[in-house]
Amino acid sequence: MRNLSGGHVEEFVLVGFPTSPALQLLLFVFFFAIYLLTLLENVLIISTIWLTPSLHRPMYFFLGHLSFLELWYVNVTIPRLLGAFLTQEGRVSYMGCMTQLYFFIALACTECVLLAVMAYDRYLAICDPLRYPSLMPSSLATRLAAASWGSGFFSSMMKLLFISRLYYCGPNIINHFFCDISPLLNLTCSDREQAELVDFLLALVMILLPLVAVISSYAAIIAAILRIPTAQGRHKAFSTCASHLAVVVIYYSSTLFTYARPRAMYTFNHNKIISVLYTVIVPFLNPAIYCLRNKEVKDAFQKSVLGRCHYPRDAPD
Repeated sequence: MRNLSGGHVEEFVLVGFPTSPALQLLLFVFFFAIYLLTLLENVLIISTIWLTPSLHRPMYFFLGHLSFLELWYVNVTIPRLLGAFLTQEGRVSYMGCMTQLYFFIALACTECVLLAVMAYDRYLAICDPLRYPSLMPSSLATRLAAASWGSGFFSSMMKLLFISRLYYCGPNIINHFFCDISPLLNLTCSDREQAELVDFLLALVMILLPLVAVISSYAAIIAAILRIPTAQGRHKAFSTCASHLAVVVIYYSSTLFTYARPRAMYTFNHNKIISVLYTVIVPFLNPAIYCLRNKEVKDAFQKSVLGRCHYPRDAPD
C-alpha cells in the first residue's frame, strides 16, 4: 500500500461492518430500501416546490435547498455503506478518500448553517408577521442560502487543507464504512495536534454558532407564541415551525454526540453506529417530517404531482 518514493499510503481499506453473510445481506436490503425512499422523498419535495407557485416563498425556498442538500448528502455516504455490507472490506484511493471527506464535511456544515437560517426565517414570520415580506425578501433569502453553502464548503476546505498535509505511512485500515475525520487522524504518522485543533475549532464554529442562533430564534418564537391569547392561535403559530424544530433536534443531537468530544469517540466501534444515524436515518426522516407535518406541502403535492399523474394532458373539447 505504499509507493516506492516516499512510503505514502496510496489507498485505504474500509472495514465496514464485519458480520455474518446472512445479516449483511439483510442489512443491505434494509438500507438500500431507505436509500431509495430518501431519494424519492427529496425529489418529490423539490418537484412539488418547483411546480407550485404558491410555495415560491422563502420558507419553502430554504426547504428546497435542504432537500437538495440531503439528496447530495446520501449519495456521498450511503453507497459506501451499501458497499460495506456487500464486501468484507472496501478499498478507496487516497484521492478518492479525501474527495469524499471534503464533500461529506461541506454538506454537514452547510446543513448546520441552513437550519439556523430556517430558524431565523421562522422567527421573522412569527414574531413580526406584518413586516415579514419586507424583512425577508426573495433577494435576502437567496443570499442567505448562498452564504450557507459557501460557509460549509469553505469550512470543509480549511479542514481538508490541514488533514491532507498529514503523512500516512501505514497501516491503512480504516475502521469505518466511509472516510471520516477521526479514523483518518488515527492513521497518520505525522503530528496531528494542529489538524485536530483546527478540526475541533471549526466544528465548534459550524455547529455551536448555528445552534446558538437556533436556540435564540426559538426562545423568541416561544415567547411570542405564549403571548397569543387564544389556544387555536397558539397551535397555528407553533405548527408552522414544529417540523423544523423536530428536524433541528434530531440533527443536532446526533451531530453533537459525535463531534462535541471527538477524541473520546476515536476508539469506540459504536461510532460507526452513530454515523449511520446522521448519514442515513436523519436524511430519511427530514423530508418525511416536513411532508407529514406541513399541510400546505401535502396539498401542493397532491395537486401538482399526483394531479399531473392522473391528468397528464388537457381533455379535448
